[in-house]
Amino acid sequence: MRHADRLQHVNEYYFSEKLREIQSLVEQGKPIINLGIGNPDLPPPPQAIEAMHQALDDVSKHGYQPYKGIATLRNAISAFYAKHYAVTLDPHSEILPLFGAKEGIMHLSMAYLNPGDAVLVPNPGYASYSAIAQLLETHMIHYDLTPENNWYPDFEQLEKMDLSTIKMMWVNYPNMPTGAKATTLLFEKLIAFGKKHDILIVNDNPYSFILTEKPRSILQVDGAKEVAVELNSLSKSFNMAGWRVGMLVGNQEIISNALKVKSNMDSGMLYGLQMGASAALEINSDWFEQQNQTYSRRRSIVWKIADKLGFTYDKSAEGFFVWMQLPNGIQSYDMADKLLYEHDIFVTPGSIFGSNGNHYVRFSLCINEEKLEEVLQRISS
Repeated sequence: MRHADRLQHVNEYYFSEKLREIQSLVEQGKPIINLGIGNPDLPPPPQAIEAMHQALDDVSKHGYQPYKGIATLRNAISAFYAKHYAVTLDPHSEILPLFGAKEGIMHLSMAYLNPGDAVLVPNPGYASYSAIAQLLETHMIHYDLTPENNWYPDFEQLEKMDLSTIKMMWVNYPNMPTGAKATTLLFEKLIAFGKKHDILIVNDNPYSFILTEKPRSILQVDGAKEVAVELNSLSKSFNMAGWRVGMLVGNQEIISNALKVKSNMDSGMLYGLQMGASAALEINSDWFEQQNQTYSRRRSIVWKIADKLGFTYDKSAEGFFVWMQLPNGIQSYDMADKLLYEHDIFVTPGSIFGSNGNHYVRFSLCINEEKLEEVLQRISS
């Protein structure tokens, strides 16, 4: 049976395929240390676990739940945005809970992109932006992010493009994989660009509490809701990646259209998960401060690893990855394989994020200090 044509240009997600190889190496006795995946190893907030346990004990709450999430969770998201971002969100119309932010990429794309429409995708950038555009048979236009421009969009270059068919622009600040900071000025420029060209701006914002100076949202900009929405997640900030709880927030009409897609693809989120997520969103800022102390210690060791390998990096970068430039034009896949097969260390080749990542690798901070010290020892011996 022949597969759909849309799969001709879409490969299996890199980590899905690579982790099978790593598992095979582990089964062969290789002591692989995984620095490639952004999978938090720290525990979720105890309050979240307790709230979920209590909810699971209620036998009346194991049935279908509302497609747009329970009011408790939407109210918690609204309060969270007001407290940490100073952004006001109507919990009834401007918030849509998700099974992780990743599904929001698909919902928005299905709601707004027809075959042949164009979408702006960052290079380097999260691979799912490109993959979903290909699945929906839309036209991808990659825009460059470069270190010379602080890994920000070059608006002068964008203005030189034919923007008449572009309907959506993916942005991601604090940036993954580069760690570039979110700034008010950047968000203002993005909103102005979206308004000028009638382009939906989507900021993917899961890293705003990880080693950042201040959490920022694109919705803080005056008039942002006219052309923008934001994806956010509990996966990174609250170490709840496996819970699959995220959110789409912003423009009421866009939220409504995304719900039309979502309500035909799932039947609501488990009540216990929603109550646990609500409890997590209500904890105070001490949680983030303590977590970032751990990540800061880990990052210091990763910087030492980079120095030992002769890689360069930006100490002002944010998030729980370290983006490292390779010396002498070395290709990212070559270096990743060298570290894997010679030192039993897995890191992410920057090329999976686009051609502008060809000479970079990405190290994750989601691994304890003892293992990081072991990595340092391996490459030093």
